[in-house]
Amino acid sequence: MKPVNWRGVDLNLLVAFAALMETRSVTRAAEKLSIGQSAMSHNLSRLRTLLDDPLFHRQGNEMQPTARAFELEPVITALLDTIATDVLTPVSFEPTQYSGPVRIGLTDYAELVFAPALFDVFREQAPQCQLSCRPVDRINYREALKNDQVDVVLGAVETEDPVLLMEELYTEKHVCLFDPESTGLNAPLSLTDYTKTPHALVTVDGQLSSPVDNTLKSLGCNRQVVMGSQRFLTVRHLLSGRNLICTVAELMAKLDMFNDKLAISATPIDVSNFVIRQIWHKKNATSAKNLWIRQTIDKTVRNQVQDLRAR
Repeated sequence: MKPVNWRGVDLNLLVAFAALMETRSVTRAAEKLSIGQSAMSHNLSRLRTLLDDPLFHRQGNEMQPTARAFELEPVITALLDTIATDVLTPVSFEPTQYSGPVRIGLTDYAELVFAPALFDVFREQAPQCQLSCRPVDRINYREALKNDQVDVVLGAVETEDPVLLMEELYTEKHVCLFDPESTGLNAPLSLTDYTKTPHALVTVDGQLSSPVDNTLKSLGCNRQVVMGSQRFLTVRHLLSGRNLICTVAELMAKLDMFNDKLAISATPIDVSNFVIRQIWHKKNATSAKNLWIRQTIDKTVRNQVQDLRAR
């Protein structure tokens, strides 16, 4: 088999061939494809060269196909149909028929606040799917996306990596959480209340200080951090019945999963907000499944935020 000169192969020539077979006329084929008659004649000339056959010969007012043209007709028709249906038609995705996993990388905060709501919505839209929540942090989430371990990452993360795309969902603020009975405090807390009471700290990296301490220092104040944990659940359980304050994300403080009597107060100092984003790999930007996952996360998160903030 001799090598194929692919540079001479043009999909439009196959379309022209199909039109000529259907109309048996250069003029009518040109009209069908909305091109000039001279352009169609040029296409026929190129087809004859490419396929090394006259393909059509004039008989009266019609162009009659050669034996080779009749042989090629079903092959070219099937090829054009395949291109139209499998290549040029966007791939559809039907959640109700999907039975695979939905893999979301979640920071500790995002999993606690959103995992139950995400489970309910994904299972409602895709009853046969499985929700896989993978713990990620600000360092390892990139690897999880690039190694195709998750479809989307959700949390207080951001990226400048050119192969990753992101969407901001909302901005979260901080509040103070404490046990009024054990601390003897009431909302709103004063700066004196805040600095004289021992603090528990939710710390991602194990450090027992945060930017809050820098702000206090600039005000000529300081606080005493007596305990730190990566887990908000641990800190929240610790606050009940103890003389402690913790500065936490507002939505975490407002979750209704705890049967305690902790109080919420605005912080008496400025504490930087943080942005919750979803991030996905650029290669999945046009994937129908990935788009469905992102749209579902977007709507679910925004609804959950609105509900919690209204409490």
